[in-house]
Amino acid sequence: MKVIKTNSFKLAIISNGDIQANKLAIALPGRLDTKDYAPFPSHLKYLANKGFYAISFDPPGTWESPGGIDLFTTTNYIKAVNELIEYFGNKPTFLMGHSRGGTVSILAGSSNPYVKVFAPVMATYGKLTPPDSHILKAGIKMSYRDLPPGIKKTAKQKEYLLPVNYFIDAQKHNVVDELKKCLKPKLIFYGTDDAFTTVGKVREVYKIIPEPKMVHELKTDHDYRYHPDIVNEVNKTIGTFLEKYFI
Repeated sequence: MKVIKTNSFKLAIISNGDIQANKLAIALPGRLDTKDYAPFPSHLKYLANKGFYAISFDPPGTWESPGGIDLFTTTNYIKAVNELIEYFGNKPTFLMGHSRGGTVSILAGSSNPYVKVFAPVMATYGKLTPPDSHILKAGIKMSYRDLPPGIKKTAKQKEYLLPVNYFIDAQKHNVVDELKKCLKPKLIFYGTDDAFTTVGKVREVYKIIPEPKMVHELKTDHDYRYHPDIVNEVNKTIGTFLEKYFI
């Protein structure tokens, strides 16, 4: 792990591959997840073997990235992705992400000209559910996350006091609208047992977004990091997608 300074943030990153490679891949953790969860080193190793300089990072204000948790918003997550692409030389870029990271891969990938293709893994496609009234009154939502490597539930967990502003900021971003006008190749993963996004919702979105596109079903729940076979399946499917669409 090392901390790099972009224009706006200090970001803790892990990487794999040759930094002089002519293409970049960035893997994005879900909400309050970390780059050190097991899928991300696996994805980075796989992508490095495909000739990418591959990185993952803790979003601003989380885990090993310096700053307060108030930095953690969807807007800042997108900004951090764009600044990382610039930091590493504006190379042709592949974005992938899980859950909220998948949503950010769509939002950043649709608009950044250096992102050639992207692959959200069990992203969310609607607006975030507003917090309960008592959370709104308190101004924070208590959140807990497993400790790395995150391959099983941990008795000790990382605690976050997530500001309500996170949810307010998220309302600014409409991922389906971005997908409907995006002509870049995209690979949509969905989970058969995902508790946060139904299979029907993903299929509905997939129908209305333009080509080129691919979709892949994962027989798993939302936290695919618990299932090494699913992590490998994601890698292999991404490999097929990149061979077809990454130019």
